[in-house]
Amino acid sequence: MSLIGGIRPPIAVLSALLLTLAGITALALGAPEKVRVPEAVRTSQQYVAEDAALALRASLDESITDLTRTATLFNQGPPASPDAVLDKVGSVYQKWRGTAVIEIRSGKLLGARGENVPLAAIDRTRLDGPDGLAPRLVRLPNGESRLLTLALLSWDGRPQQLLIGASSLNVPGVSLGAHRAIGVVAADGRVVSSRGALGTTAERDRLASFAQTAAERAKQNPLTAKQPGAGGYPGVSGHLTADAPDDRQTVAGYASLASGAPDDATGAAGLGLTVVTQVRVAEPAGQLAGPAFGLAAAGALLLIGALAVLLLLSTVQRPLIRLFLESRRLTRGDLERPVTVPRSGEAARIGAALERLRRQLRGAPAESTAEPAPRRPGLGARALLAVSAVLLLAWSVPLMLLLNRADSGVHIPTQTVRDQKARTATLSDRVRRALNEGHADLTAVAALMGEDTSPDAMRTVLARTAHDHQRYESLVVLGPDGRVLAQAGHTPRTAPGKGPAKEPFQVSGHGGTKPVVTATAEIPGRRGTAVVGEFRIDFLNGLLGRPGLGEVRAVDAQGRVIGSNTGYRAFQKLPDHLAPLHAKKETSAVVQRDGGHVRVAAAAPFAGGGAAKDLNWTVVSAQPASALDIPEYARQNRTVLVGLLGVTAAAACLGWLHIVVVRPLRALAGLAERLADGDRKTVLFPRHHDEVGAVTRSLELIRQQLQNQQRPREGAPRASAEAGRTP
Repeated sequence: MSLIGGIRPPIAVLSALLLTLAGITALALGAPEKVRVPEAVRTSQQYVAEDAALALRASLDESITDLTRTATLFNQGPPASPDAVLDKVGSVYQKWRGTAVIEIRSGKLLGARGENVPLAAIDRTRLDGPDGLAPRLVRLPNGESRLLTLALLSWDGRPQQLLIGASSLNVPGVSLGAHRAIGVVAADGRVVSSRGALGTTAERDRLASFAQTAAERAKQNPLTAKQPGAGGYPGVSGHLTADAPDDRQTVAGYASLASGAPDDATGAAGLGLTVVTQVRVAEPAGQLAGPAFGLAAAGALLLIGALAVLLLLSTVQRPLIRLFLESRRLTRGDLERPVTVPRSGEAARIGAALERLRRQLRGAPAESTAEPAPRRPGLGARALLAVSAVLLLAWSVPLMLLLNRADSGVHIPTQTVRDQKARTATLSDRVRRALNEGHADLTAVAALMGEDTSPDAMRTVLARTAHDHQRYESLVVLGPDGRVLAQAGHTPRTAPGKGPAKEPFQVSGHGGTKPVVTATAEIPGRRGTAVVGEFRIDFLNGLLGRPGLGEVRAVDAQGRVIGSNTGYRAFQKLPDHLAPLHAKKETSAVVQRDGGHVRVAAAAPFAGGGAAKDLNWTVVSAQPASALDIPEYARQNRTVLVGLLGVTAAAACLGWLHIVVVRPLRALAGLAERLADGDRKTVLFPRHHDEVGAVTRSLELIRQQLQNQQRPREGAPRASAEAGRTP
């Protein structure tokens, strides 16, 4: 018999799968679940750390790019004094705690602003190497750390100079709350910067312990540190837990600044920094469910599965095997004993045909054995498979659709709501800072364009700015009359012939397919002439794309959508369930229960300074509760999975049985009846090497025997006729 064919393998595999599924059901749905800190809370801390790492990396990379571009623009113009360079840098960007210019050959300090820059940490003899101008982390005598950013100032006929900017390592714009702390960790596990809830020695020690563990894990390859197919954050990230006093538990998240792809390496990614956040969670420990449901479901599956298997054994397998034995007996010449005919279905038809063939082999003509077609009192093989399928589906379908449903009263952890609020506020600050940085870039470009700057020089500066910053769709220099003096990038979508706007930011494009967000910076000394940059809307949407926040939208003061991490129509209104959050004009979060739908929603308007604050935008996020890894939904998902496994096992095994056995058996029943009716010409070929194939081969042998019996009878009359004609 074939290993994959026949009646026995499908039924045996079905029995094994049902036993395995019963064990899975008992373990997955019957194990007591003592919930201390839900997985959704732990994962949320990982997302918070990733948000902070993205914000810190973007801030550091922006600082490095700003200083390098400023030096490059100065290098393209006439020689400038160190004081002029430092004054220009300080007037445009307020991010450095100290700046300085030194002569590289002699090391002489030519100018300085702000706090003292640790010049001794710079080896001037290695500035020509591949990492000579790379940013470096320096520890001050007082224990604080500074990031030094370097750029070359070079003019013909003058000694080369080094522009240095020193900045702190505080993570910008991360909302902490009452019980959260955040720290920036060096590659050796040392906390170089921290803030938040670190009022006690125990909290500081706990952060230091988390920092050591996170620094070790951050040394892994980001591609192998995650589960296959996880995707998401390009660096190494995860979460940690530790017990805390007062029946609390401290949960930490960590994320490295390292990039996941080698071609995406930046100055900040090469510093080996890791961001660690920790928060005290006070969620009540409780038991969601006991083992009764899982054990009852497993017992019900064993009972129903046993009925289905016994039905297949008694009504399909045994009659077919009996037919196989009876057909073999007839081919061996044992014709004395009548054929035992099964009681129902295709097996009964084939058994009746075998009995007729037995009598024909004993010499009876086919006409004498013809009988009215027997009534089949039982069900056919297809009907029996359908009954077995109904039995198994009666167990699987309720698990998939009815049992262990997480209804609208599901408990959402308080920390999850707080994290939704904090992360939305962090994202709002990130968008505001990105727009402010864009406007500061335009201001720096405008400051370097004097009254005598030619259009060709303007185009060169705009092209370099567009290359260094991918946030701009187009960059133009507009005259007072709206004439384009220089352009880089795509054709601007703003109205032609219109002069520069007075406001730093404008939003237009109403009625179009995309909103148009532009920033304007006037060129000093050229009244009415300004640099205008049009932001790519994909850049804005990309800032909003963070996992674990659901659907995120940036809306204006009127509640119209400007950007989103999902599909949207330009300037469409916020959904009704989110409009009240936007109307509050304050950072808030709420759990919304609408019928059977539960979601966690938060809103955070722009806060802080900068030119983008006047836009009065608000970032609104809404996360469906079903996407959270909380016990109720986890149990529901496991229940659905068990039901799907039951449906899959039933469909696979019963479908296998139908293809391999039932369909050939139905076809064989018709061939057997035709053979018993006298059809001696149709050759019977077995399709499979199994029980049905064996019965088919036996019928073919019987056909050949009947054909051999018929030839002598036909030859006898022919011989008598020839003898009568003999003279």
